[in-house]
Amino acid sequence: MSVSGQEPAWLPDRQYREGPGILVGNYELHPGVAVDFGYDSNFMRRASDELPVGSLQLRVSPSFSISTLGPQRRGDGPPPTVNFRFETGLTYHEFVPVRGGTQLDRDVLQSQRNVDGFAKAMLDILPGRTWSGRVHASLVRSIRPTQQAISGVNFNRMMPGVGAEIVYGPTSGLLDWRLGYEFGGTFFEKGEFSQLSSFRNDVVTRGRWRFLPRTAMIYDGRLSFITYPDQGFGKTSSSPIRTRLGATGLITPSFGVLAMVGWGASFYKNDPQDFNSVISQLELKWYLQPTMTTDPLRVNPMLSAVSVGFMRDFEDSLIGTYLERNQGYVKFNYLFGGKFLVNAEAAAGAVVFPVQDNPDRGNPNGWTDIRVDGRVFAEYRLKDWLGLDAQFDWVGYFSNTRLTFPTSTGTDNFSFQQVSAFGGARVFW
Repeated sequence: MSVSGQEPAWLPDRQYREGPGILVGNYELHPGVAVDFGYDSNFMRRASDELPVGSLQLRVSPSFSISTLGPQRRGDGPPPTVNFRFETGLTYHEFVPVRGGTQLDRDVLQSQRNVDGFAKAMLDILPGRTWSGRVHASLVRSIRPTQQAISGVNFNRMMPGVGAEIVYGPTSGLLDWRLGYEFGGTFFEKGEFSQLSSFRNDVVTRGRWRFLPRTAMIYDGRLSFITYPDQGFGKTSSSPIRTRLGATGLITPSFGVLAMVGWGASFYKNDPQDFNSVISQLELKWYLQPTMTTDPLRVNPMLSAVSVGFMRDFEDSLIGTYLERNQGYVKFNYLFGGKFLVNAEAAAGAVVFPVQDNPDRGNPNGWTDIRVDGRVFAEYRLKDWLGLDAQFDWVGYFSNTRLTFPTSTGTDNFSFQQVSAFGGARVFW
């Protein structure tokens, strides 16, 4: 879990983003637009000794989706042969530096004005049948700085993705199993970082067996092939594998639990620095309103709830080989009367880097950093199509590490703190 304050909180989740929609034949249209304004203390994520620049920021975010009729409009009729959905969203960022840094630093930040966004499409084939399938594709443009590389530098990137899966799920609802393939890429726009561009191919499987009225066994596994064509900055390709087994259940209609444990290994090519250890997740959830189903995987995600959990996992890093995360988190979601929404989350934990194979960069023996994230988002819906929202984010990355990169004239300090606060309004249908 990683909380990011660089986009409106409602944008990634269509349950918060969309209204009742506009009916056009057998399709639903959901247009919308939001404007918010606020302050970001350190968009470029510089350390305190690297002259962070605080700025006012304007964000304008139009969004649109089109889909076949949802279950609310279909009623109790038979499931459709296909379900289709396409959605897209953009956010324009305008910066007005107001404090910190030199005049050159402020000019650099102001020149970061840009547009990021996403587009994605999904086609479900024979949904609700014993055998079904899904095909999906997406394209994301990100202007956010990376969290594991040189702070204060433009890391704009394009991230395409496609995938497909086959689903076996008897109509009894006691068993389902999925087998799929996914392709993803990360392509940096800035020339000096193009050597960090990569793509990956994933074979994914997951399933669940509901063996008690309120309890299900769950499994997920993933075999990936990550390729760095240019092998720049010392990056090498890898074939990580993850496998986890666990259970999820409703102990009572108001209390649920998720527990998973497994093994992960990174398998870097021609590099001895591999992750090879336990990966796990444990989450306890208290629903403020009793659930209306006995199936733990079909609980309405909009229900007001408090979650507490812990995750241990690893991921490919732009520095060295991998990084390891050990992180606790808390989530709170409260929806009152269908009009007032509060969504809060916080996470804290260790980010562990292994021994580095390039001692010239500094700290070759590896190190451990501490990262703390927090976000609070609130929205009041004045009408079915109008909402007022506010968002507060804080990120603290605590590190004693300084590394030297080929693009740097000196060492780069990993440590930074970032606070942002925004308020605005949006219309949506």
